[in-house]
Amino acid sequence: MLKRLIFVAIIAYGAYVSYTARSIDHAPGVLVETIPSQNNLANAPPFDHNGYRLTPLAEFNLEARILGTERYSLGREADLSPIDLALGWGPMSDSSVLSELSISQSGRFYHWSYRTPPLPVQEITRHSANMHMVPADSRIKQKLKRLREGDIVELEGYLVRADAKDGWHWVSSLTREDSGNGACELVWVKDISVRTSTF
Repeated sequence: MLKRLIFVAIIAYGAYVSYTARSIDHAPGVLVETIPSQNNLANAPPFDHNGYRLTPLAEFNLEARILGTERYSLGREADLSPIDLALGWGPMSDSSVLSELSISQSGRFYHWSYRTPPLPVQEITRHSANMHMVPADSRIKQKLKRLREGDIVELEGYLVRADAKDGWHWVSSLTREDSGNGACELVWVKDISVRTSTF
């Protein structure tokens, strides 16, 4: 009897994980009209976070569709940022565009490919990004971990530079026009809300 209950519990948990991890489908059309808002800061005071010194480089707010999530647990980067979000806005929030792209994440990068480009490459770059999330506290961390592909999120926080006592550092990009190494945003997230999710 006990074995049967354990088996049922395992099956039920697997079904729950599969259900909550599934992506959210949307009808064609732009879901997020606005572009990220950024106000660059000069000489903002740094603050300590999880053993690192964070310096705000810009106030940062955005609404975006989640194109993918990727968790990390190894390396000192994971101490600060346990999850990356691939995010899209404008035409990159449109299901008719996204259906023509193959999107993946690995190694702290966001990758896309296509057979026939649904947009000029520059437009894909300008309207999407891979962002390293630095949760301000455990509540924000849990919210970030629950996000799934297709969610529409609003984030508020700072683009930051992170410094360690041994000289290691990690610096956010300050433009949406770049790509490749160093092009990702390092976002200290102080608030997050979700339009399409189960929580």
